[in-house]
Amino acid sequence: MSASLNQLTSEQQAELMKIRKRVIEAIGSNMDLYGISHSTGHLYGLLFFADKPMTLDEMGMEMKMSKTSMSTGVRALLDLRMVNKVWEKGSRKDLYEVEYDWHQTFTDFFAIKWRKAVESNLLVLRKAMNEIHKTLKSDDKPQEPYCSILEEDLRKMEQAVQYYLWLDRLIDVMESGDIYNLVPKE
Repeated sequence: MSASLNQLTSEQQAELMKIRKRVIEAIGSNMDLYGISHSTGHLYGLLFFADKPMTLDEMGMEMKMSKTSMSTGVRALLDLRMVNKVWEKGSRKDLYEVEYDWHQTFTDFFAIKWRKAVESNLLVLRKAMNEIHKTLKSDDKPQEPYCSILEEDLRKMEQAVQYYLWLDRLIDVMESGDIYNLVPKE
């Protein structure tokens, strides 16, 4: 069982909060690199150091932000599986805690983002490639140099499709956990 903050002297609490604040600020800055707002990164940092699951009201009071802002941030973190909603006996409010397995958080975050990009880009590429094939096989086959340009574009798009199929397999390896056979957790 972990110690409680109220068991510390005021000097120890101040020192601990200074250390935590530095880490929370770094987390907020780093989350920004992944498309998560700075304040949502701070929210993640707050939950990371919380000694128990927190309600939106508790988070709002701690961060001095509105419940709406907290709700938006928590929803983003839930969607990325960086935060879990938990149930606590006797509580009627939703409670949230961070996913402490950062390996799983990394996997979930990138799998969700990359999978979306793969699906979207493959759909667009395949549609464009079909249009080019149709144009090249039509009775009104395009003349040079248009035909050569279309064929070169088709070649580039085929390479892009191969990349996205590889990325899709990489996502599968991450989601299955097989990535840790190649790059073990320490």
